Amino acid sequence: MRTRLLPLLIVLLAAVLLALGLPLAVSLAAAQQQKVVVDRIDDTARFAALAQFVTDRPTGSPLSTEDERTETLRRELSSYYGVYGIRAGVFYRSGAAMANAPDDWFLPLTGEVREAFQEALLSRRSHDPQQVWPWQRNRLIVASPVIRDGDVVAVVVTDSPTGPMRSRTLRGWLLIGAGEIAAMLLAVGAALRLTGWVLRPVRVLDATTHDIATGRLKSRVAVAGGPPELRRLARSFNEMADNVEDVLEQQRAFVADASHQLRNPLSALLLRIELLALELPEDNEEIASVRTEGKRLTQVLDDLLDLALAEHAEANLRLTDIGQLAAERVAAWAPAAEARGVRLTGDCPPTTAWSDPITLSSALDAVIDNAVKFTPEDGTVEVTVASNGATSTVDVTDTGPGLTDEELARVGDRFWRSGRHQNVKGSGLGLSITRALLGAAGGSIAYEHHEPHGLRVTVTVPRSGLVDQEADREGP
Repeated sequence: MRTRLLPLLIVLLAAVLLALGLPLAVSLAAAQQQKVVVDRIDDTARFAALAQFVTDRPTGSPLSTEDERTETLRRELSSYYGVYGIRAGVFYRSGAAMANAPDDWFLPLTGEVREAFQEALLSRRSHDPQQVWPWQRNRLIVASPVIRDGDVVAVVVTDSPTGPMRSRTLRGWLLIGAGEIAAMLLAVGAALRLTGWVLRPVRVLDATTHDIATGRLKSRVAVAGGPPELRRLARSFNEMADNVEDVLEQQRAFVADASHQLRNPLSALLLRIELLALELPEDNEEIASVRTEGKRLTQVLDDLLDLALAEHAEANLRLTDIGQLAAERVAAWAPAAEARGVRLTGDCPPTTAWSDPITLSSALDAVIDNAVKFTPEDGTVEVTVASNGATSTVDVTDTGPGLTDEELARVGDRFWRSGRHQNVKGSGLGLSITRALLGAAGGSIAYEHHEPHGLRVTVTVPRSGLVDQEADREGP
């Protein structure tokens, strides 16, 4: 869950930071350009005042006075260009230069400079230039009119390079980017801590639910840490698990007590039937039928008692050679298989795993018994032992009629028997007992089709102890 929740939080955090950072970067660039434009406006206003002073020659004053004023304007423009590298000039309405710096810079016939000049002729300052971004090499053009007696007599034009401005903007963007990265790292760290705090109770709850589902009914959730809602959920889950365990314990006790209490009157009933049979002809069919049903009822009671004990028993786990144990069960069942004309083989290499030997032996007996029982004459039953990382498996395959998909979904249920095999001796509790025995030891049993026909039963046992498994699930 954390791998799904954390990327979502990171994406949302990144979107928020971008939503804040992009407008900040745009406004920084706009502020840097506006500062330059304001400076150029001040400069053009000062040069316009000087130019106005040049054109404002009193009547009868000598031409030398005008020339001195013009020379002063040229010196100011040249000094301005030398210090700042900004081209500047004062141009008459006709486009002729009153003064300019550098000397080879004149008013072009077209382009942005000409457009600013034309706009200033309308007695207003040129419009603000378009935004210049750090990757663009545009120049900033600012033009201001020189007005005398209400008429525009000339225009001051400045042509500024944007390199320093773009550098300042880029440095500001780098600072914003560094701040965004730092904020993102802090947000990711906080998200990691937050998701860990929120999801840790969920992981513990998931592990405990798995334990209970696999038969470890004593497992409980430790109510510690996490949001209050999850702590309440953990307490409610523990209460539910206690109630379920109590109900199951009562059910087991009832089944065990009922089975035990019914065995004595049933044994007495069967004894009286045998005494009654002595007074009747030896081949009486009714007596034979009663005997058969009595023995079947006895077997059902015995299986019910075994099931109740299996569900209540604690597993005695130890390191067991699964291969040797399976080979012993194959050898034990070989005579029964041979009597039915079934070939029973085993491929049982040495493989160690944690299991209760008695429990696993009983489980393998039930599985091999079923395989031999339902395999027709000249059929084959194979027992194969293998290890697969954290588990060891015992596969029992047969060449019998197998089961349908619907039957596979129900196999192992209590008292369930396939409608095609009702004539085969059994109570329908054998595989239920096997599943209970394996579950108590941390194992499992699974069923699937065996091609081209038959059934494959896989008994799985862990190769590590239950304590190690729980430590692995909880993590460091």
